[in-house]
Amino acid sequence: MRGHESPERDAVSRRRALAAIGTAAVVGVAGCAGGGASAQDDYDVGMTAVAFDPVEITVSAGDTVVWANTSSRGHTVTAYDSGIPEDATFFASGGYDSTAAARDAYGSELGGLIESGASWSHTFEVPGEYEYFCIPHEASGMVGTVVVEE
Repeated sequence: MRGHESPERDAVSRRRALAAIGTAAVVGVAGCAGGGASAQDDYDVGMTAVAFDPVEITVSAGDTVVWANTSSRGHTVTAYDSGIPEDATFFASGGYDSTAAARDAYGSELGGLIESGASWSHTFEVPGEYEYFCIPHEASGMVGTVVVEE
């Protein structure tokens, strides 16, 4: 049996447990009819300080995935040109048509930046795996995958 933990540590444990429950709820409803989040949540993928949560999400063709910036840092959602199915539409917050264009826009004017509390969405029509990343936090490992099933 563990000894009594400090109030700060108890609070951290409660936050971690609540975050895990929230992530499970979002993952559980992500592929439901309509493709959106549940009535209690307004997003499918959260953006923490340097990670997408969940890192991988599975949806059906025609579903819309909503990313919400749940951190205090600005983020982007940018597909890798080579990381999407051949017939798929490229996606990037800011509406850019390639990874290079999104990187250039972010580098020159913070193009595509999703501010804290804001969200962005994309509808996936073509089945397959879609790899994406956050431009300012890519080096920290902020990458994710959307798996689209028929």
